[in-house]
Amino acid sequence: MSEAQGTDGPLPAESVWEYPRPPRVERDARHVVIRHRGVTLADSQDCRRVLETSHPPVFYVPVDDVRTDLLSRSEATTVCEWKGSATYWSLTVAGHTIRDVAWSYEAPSPDYRSIARHLAFYPGRVDLCSVDGERVVAQPGDFYGGWITAEILGPFKGGPGTTRW
Repeated sequence: MSEAQGTDGPLPAESVWEYPRPPRVERDARHVVIRHRGVTLADSQDCRRVLETSHPPVFYVPVDDVRTDLLSRSEATTVCEWKGSATYWSLTVAGHTIRDVAWSYEAPSPDYRSIARHLAFYPGRVDLCSVDGERVVAQPGDFYGGWITAEILGPFKGGPGTTRW
């Protein structure tokens, strides 16, 4: 089993194939930073990770730790069979707008109440997402928004040919 280095020592490897379905929410106190065009959009040590079979974790950042003044509600919405209806958010920094850079569950289903008042960001749509100083790699594809760090093992759903997994 490989290990990644965390602030308190090595982190055990996590196979996404050992994550549950339906997804599980866990608190994560590692230092999460999100930046775009030189602006820090989020900085938190109180995130939630959603873990679901075949997907890298998605980090949900408390709205109190996000520059919400840079976000505007998008027209896009989706529905998750587990979490409920998602609202999408666009980002405007230095006159440049990125549509649907983040999403949230304003009124999640009861089992996912802990992600209410949290925002999840697509790591591939901003310049930097990091966890304890490690740059995150975006999950393949453009739908799920998972965060890949050294301790996360695939293969991952999301890339070409994986939609039927």
